[in-house]
Amino acid sequence: MVDSFPRRQARTRRFTLGAPRGLTVSPDGTRVVFLRSRGGTDPVTCMWTLDAATGREHLVADPVALGDDGDLPPEERARRERSREQAGGIVGYSTDRSVSTAAFTLAGQLHVADLAGGTAPRALPSPGGVIDPQPDPTGRRVGYVAGGAVHVHDLADGTTTTVAEPDGPDVTHGLADFVAAEEMGRMRGFWWSPDGERLAVARVDTTPVQRWHIADPEHPARTPAVVAYPAAGTANAVVTLELVALDGTRVPVRLDGDEYLVRVAWGTHGLLVTTAPRDQTALRTALVDPATGAATPLHEHTDPAWVDVVPGVPAHTASGALVTVESREGAHRLVVDGTAVTPPAVQVREVVDVDGDVVLFRASTDPVSVGLWTWDGDGLAEVDTSPGVHAGRRAGGTTVVTSGDLLSDGSRTVVRSAAGEFPVTSLAEQPGLTPAVALYEVGERGLRTAVLLPTGHTPGTPLPVLMDPYGGPHAQRVTAQRAAYLTSQWFADQGFAVVVVDGRGTPGRGPEFERAVHGDLATPVLDDQVDALHAVAAQHPDLDLSRVGIRGWSFGGYLAALAVLRRPDVFHAAVAGAPVTDWELYDTHYTERYLGHPAQHPDAYTRSSLIADAPALTRPLLLVHGLADDNVVAAHTLRLSSALLAAGRPHTVLPLSGVTHMTPQEVVAENLLLLQVRFLRDALG
Repeated sequence: MVDSFPRRQARTRRFTLGAPRGLTVSPDGTRVVFLRSRGGTDPVTCMWTLDAATGREHLVADPVALGDDGDLPPEERARRERSREQAGGIVGYSTDRSVSTAAFTLAGQLHVADLAGGTAPRALPSPGGVIDPQPDPTGRRVGYVAGGAVHVHDLADGTTTTVAEPDGPDVTHGLADFVAAEEMGRMRGFWWSPDGERLAVARVDTTPVQRWHIADPEHPARTPAVVAYPAAGTANAVVTLELVALDGTRVPVRLDGDEYLVRVAWGTHGLLVTTAPRDQTALRTALVDPATGAATPLHEHTDPAWVDVVPGVPAHTASGALVTVESREGAHRLVVDGTAVTPPAVQVREVVDVDGDVVLFRASTDPVSVGLWTWDGDGLAEVDTSPGVHAGRRAGGTTVVTSGDLLSDGSRTVVRSAAGEFPVTSLAEQPGLTPAVALYEVGERGLRTAVLLPTGHTPGTPLPVLMDPYGGPHAQRVTAQRAAYLTSQWFADQGFAVVVVDGRGTPGRGPEFERAVHGDLATPVLDDQVDALHAVAAQHPDLDLSRVGIRGWSFGGYLAALAVLRRPDVFHAAVAGAPVTDWELYDTHYTERYLGHPAQHPDAYTRSSLIADAPALTRPLLLVHGLADDNVVAAHTLRLSSALLAAGRPHTVLPLSGVTHMTPQEVVAENLLLLQVRFLRDALG
């Protein structure tokens, strides 16, 4: 089994090791910084640069040569869990404005690197446990967090000053709170001013947040981890923003009392701070006076359901135009100074970069493909018109494009500069498995659906069906890129017809499609899986609808359990990995966005949760859960299992000791796939 597909997929982190990532373009467009390990099975990520004039690559920092032992402080482990980071070495970095100096951590120690190649990277004196080091824009200093305090190291004289210290046992400065990192995509808790003379610092007080205890049953002598977890309906952390000078002088930012600090961006046109109320029906952006902390309202976007947090906005162009993304006329549209500049047929996903007055953004005209576009005063242009999923960066007129499609393995990255087009070398391994994907639009809602049959399947041979969805908000499974279907094709080659469906609530189809789950995360999601299955079976008579299984992880695990509990007439077996079973156990920001506050909307929680459905189970159900999961805690599976036992309903529970919401361990990841196949074969006959 050493060379089996499950083992190779686990060893290569889904064939992502060795591929370039974490790209940054210097403002003059001459240099591209990126991260890449030395090979497709090497989990230690190095820092590299590429000369945009010649395409020549240069190794800047090798963690092995710098003595990295892989030991991480608890705060960094938590940060990587929130970002789903599975590699080691240099997994993140920050640069000064000119992209001449980079700062990063190894084993909790502060390091800096000269990106121009003049000097070797070096460790700087630090207290250990360093998190999120950031050079100031001028490159004179490096700020970082350690021990819940913000420190500033002067690169010229080697001195370190603590500018913001915790003022309580449950207070930190400079770190993102749990829901910001897990749900808003905000991993940062402090931001430099453009002149490098002060910082905006988030103060997070978790005193009001309930404490949960995550034990390690395999090692009962160990003290359980204590987690401040803001479950739906309970108190959030109190997050405030302060302006901190280098001498420690603090000025509080006076905002309007919104509960969530969503985004902070400090550029040459001012300090933009975006907040949201707890019900998330508005996003408010203010321009903050750095001297007084006074906030002047600049922009507000409202929606009766919720307002989406779109990465990269708000932002300013070089000429001072405000860039936002708003839901207008049935689409997420790019808006510049109040005017929508993209048509309703284009669904904007995120703003990637603002290069002068050019806005680089990702958007879709067909939800299975994500294109890369630019807008400036002359209008819109699509950077890459080929089908697939594209991402990129841009600065100084140089554009980096990363693309994946259905015709090739993995992804490819190219640098497009005034000197020409240069590939960024990928060392990722090839999967040795080629998904044969058929994409459809089915049913009255045009549900995007993928079908994969066993390699070499002979028409006329009935096949058991395996539904393989995620099915919930934020994530798509049906995309025009081969890498998305590797696991699905492997399951198909075990003798299944695999069907993947993106139903209501998934992104890419516009606000109305996404908001169809408002108040009910169960009914529309499950109905769409059933409708698509029947529509596909009408086109593929080999699909045996008397043998239908379903598998999924996280929201997909919830959907799998939901399917056999509420539609046993359609689904005959399920594997539910890390499922949310009781939405009152999941976090405030995600859950209340869709279901509201449980005290005000109890019926929405009743409709969407699974515990009360336990007596209805008549089909084989395998529940899988990591006992160290601090996102979807194991209590979800244990509560459902207890309810099933109380109702006398047989089921199977597979606890994974020491495993979090990710399953990066090679043997665990491999055997999870093998055990699922065995379970489904037995259950479906």
